[in-house]
Order: sequence, then C-alpha cells, then structure tokens
Amino acid sequence: MQRIVTLSCLAAWFLLLAVPGTAPGAEEGWISLFDGRSMDGWKTATENPDTWKIEDGALVCHGPRCHLFYVGNAAPFKNFHFKAEVMTTPGSNSGIYFHTKYQETGWPKQGYEAQVNLTHRDPKKSGSLYGVVNVADPPAKDNEWHTQEILVEGKRIVIKIDGQTMCDYTEPPDKQPAPDFRRVLEGGTFALQGHDPGSKVFFRNIRVKKLP
Repeated sequence: MQRIVTLSCLAAWFLLLAVPGTAPGAEEGWISLFDGRSMDGWKTATENPDTWKIEDGALVCHGPRCHLFYVGNAAPFKNFHFKAEVMTTPGSNSGIYFHTKYQETGWPKQGYEAQVNLTHRDPKKSGSLYGVVNVADPPAKDNEWHTQEILVEGKRIVIKIDGQTMCDYTEPPDKQPAPDFRRVLEGGTFALQGHDPGSKVFFRNIRVKKLP
C-alpha cells in the first residue's frame, strides 16, 4: 500500500511540473508569468530593447524608454488579480500597464497604468492609477522589495501596496476613451515600463489569477 501511495504522489508531482506556469508550492489558481530565467512569454517594444535584462531572477529595466509586453498563452486578461514583487532604486520611475496590447514604440495607447515610483520627481507615486487616482505617499521604500497588486472585476480597479489599498476606482459605465489613448477596461495584456535611462526597477514573482 505504501509503495502505491508513493507512486501516486510521484505521478501527481510530474503532472504539476508539466502544467505551464505552475510549480510545487505555487498558490492555487495562480499562473506564473515569469520563470526567473528567460523572457519566454514576453516581448519588448522595438525601441531600445536592450533596456530590459534579467538579473538574479528578476526582470530589470534600465535604459531609454522601452515597454515589455506579456504575449504568452495565458493572455488575454479581463477580470484578474495580479501580483508582482517590485524594487525601485532612488529616483526611478516605471509602471505596470493592464488591459493593454502590444505596440512597437511609444507610450502604450490602450489600457491603464499602475504607477511604480517612490522618489522620482513625478508626484504620482506607486499605488496610483496614473492620471485617474493619484497617490502621494505609498508605504514602500527604494532598494527594498514590496508587493504590488492590481485587481480588476467588472468596472472596478483596486491597487494595493504590501496589502494596503491605495486606489479603489470604479470606471463610469458611460466613459468614452480619448481618441489617442484608450484608458478604458476592454481586456488585454500586461506591460512593464522602462521609463528613462536614469531609472532602474526590478520585477520578480510575477503572477496572475483569472477571475470570473
């Protein structure tokens, strides 16, 4: 009996390893978007692709403007709970776009941006829904890892820093997007922002849970 149980456990282990985006001990229902070793599932914009690198198991942006888009099989996303561990360096600016889509150059024209910025001169700090709900004093520090979360359910957007809600916004049902930038909830993917040569920001343990 003990041998049969052992074989069953081994079989379950190998099945888990065979499922993309899962790993032993992973949170149930969560999909890993970054394996810590490669950019599989991610695609840089065509401008300044060398801005993005992998260092010590983290995605790192450091260089001229370049956005890194998730293009893996888990996309697209509509209702979801997103988590990432983030570390900024002094004076750095970045962002996490959602409900966006791939574009080769420029600032993403579709979707919203969850700001990543603790000490950059831009007064919109981490926890902000950029240009919509702006936060001035997030509970995080440069050179230390913190967890940033984004939840989207229907028309509601919640952004958290280390479990503390910084933004709770409900998009008006009649909101009309601007002709140049479609800041509306339409579904899409995620993008990480490489903002400028003076900014260096790290991202790791990036995962998402799709919601009904």
